[in-house]
Amino acid sequence: MTRWWSRLRPDNFTLALLATVALATVLPLSGAAAKGFDRFTDVAIAALFFLHGARLPRESIIAGLLHWRLHITILACTFVLFPLFGLAMKPLSGWVLTPELYIGVLFLCALPSTVQSSIAFTSIAGGNVPAAVCAASLSSILGVFLTPLLMTVLAGSQGGMANPLHAVGAIMLQLLVPFVLGHLLRPWIGRWVDRQRPLLRYTDQGTVLLVVYAAFGESVSEGLWSKTPPLSLLAAALVAVVLLAIAMPGITWLARRLGFNRADEITLVFCGSKKSLATGVPIAKVLFAGGSLGAIVLPIMIYHQIQLIVCSVVAQRYAKQNAGTTQQ
Repeated sequence: MTRWWSRLRPDNFTLALLATVALATVLPLSGAAAKGFDRFTDVAIAALFFLHGARLPRESIIAGLLHWRLHITILACTFVLFPLFGLAMKPLSGWVLTPELYIGVLFLCALPSTVQSSIAFTSIAGGNVPAAVCAASLSSILGVFLTPLLMTVLAGSQGGMANPLHAVGAIMLQLLVPFVLGHLLRPWIGRWVDRQRPLLRYTDQGTVLLVVYAAFGESVSEGLWSKTPPLSLLAAALVAVVLLAIAMPGITWLARRLGFNRADEITLVFCGSKKSLATGVPIAKVLFAGGSLGAIVLPIMIYHQIQLIVCSVVAQRYAKQNAGTTQQ
């Protein structure tokens, strides 16, 4: 019982997310305070991606890029397979999902892969870590361009989206430019950043919490909870479960069908099935500046917790299988 609870218990960051949503519900921001807080989160997001760029070793990029076949497959899973899953969920819109939550499901499906957790789970499972570093980082960078364009194709003018070209420009300015600047400065600040990794992890999480608070605070003021029935919230959670339940076995089958070795299969499974909350929330802030942002980011918040639980179990299973193979 204790073992299963330790697996299913939400991590501290998820508990902090829930607390942030509760705080935004009780104390939503509006008016001048909301605008000031919004500008502060813009600065925090730019700092976050600057540090992401400074953390990424160039050697990992070069080593990983050589494995082009694996990277193309991962990108296809992330930016082709998942959007098709999202379109398949369209009959649920207006039935058990509110239109805003369905836009959130499409947005979840259009997001890039995670970076830190994809690499961590690949390492635990005994996968190709250099390829995971490159694949996850490349996915995150391409997401700056592909996510807004995919959302234009998938959702059109729904959800209060900004003009896609304007959104790409704004996202590049806020996310990609600081990322590139941080990477260019890595020769001078890289060692310091590497030494501060445990501390800087809280920078990632703190920035996400700030944006979530701003998003939900504004949405609560606009009547988020009164407009979102409990059945729709439950349906959004079930959709997230179904997406992961289809994606992980499907990607495992694809990896074996394409003849990847075990280490590359592990990398494909974890990098191809995960979606980034840390990148998704800042992109949503720009892309849906005039929409129901709180409802739209709910599906990725739910998927984030589910993927951590499931990937933890799968990574441990891969590790045990690898240990058994080594002993034979």
